[in-house]
Amino acid sequence: MERLQKVLAAAGVASRRKCEEIIAAGRVSVNGQIVTAQGFKVGPVDQVSLDGKPVEKAETHVYYLLNKPAGLITTVTDTHGRPTVMDLVPKQPRVYPVGRLDLDTEGLLLLTNDGELTNSLLHPS
Repeated sequence: MERLQKVLAAAGVASRRKCEEIIAAGRVSVNGQIVTAQGFKVGPVDQVSLDGKPVEKAETHVYYLLNKPAGLITTVTDTHGRPTVMDLVPKQPRVYPVGRLDLDTEGLLLLTNDGELTNSLLHPS
């Protein structure tokens, strides 16, 4: 059993924090019942829906090693419309950069949908 917001984030719906907001807004249902409680647990056979549409659970993690060129922003979206590293990878499955490289920096960058790996790399204990 996993927390609903974690399942939604792993499916590429949004970040875990944003998924918490989506759940609180009453947009998510499990087995036909609206869920607003944070930390609600779902199992592998539960049917999760967002705005009435089924959410496909993430089955595999994806890892991209990107040789980031200079001139790209290391972010998912940019409010100023500048090109980002996301312009270089497929739209699905949804991935996120792990860490960042400055605008003028080029180098190796990891992008993944594996939240546990991202957390352990960015916040080692």
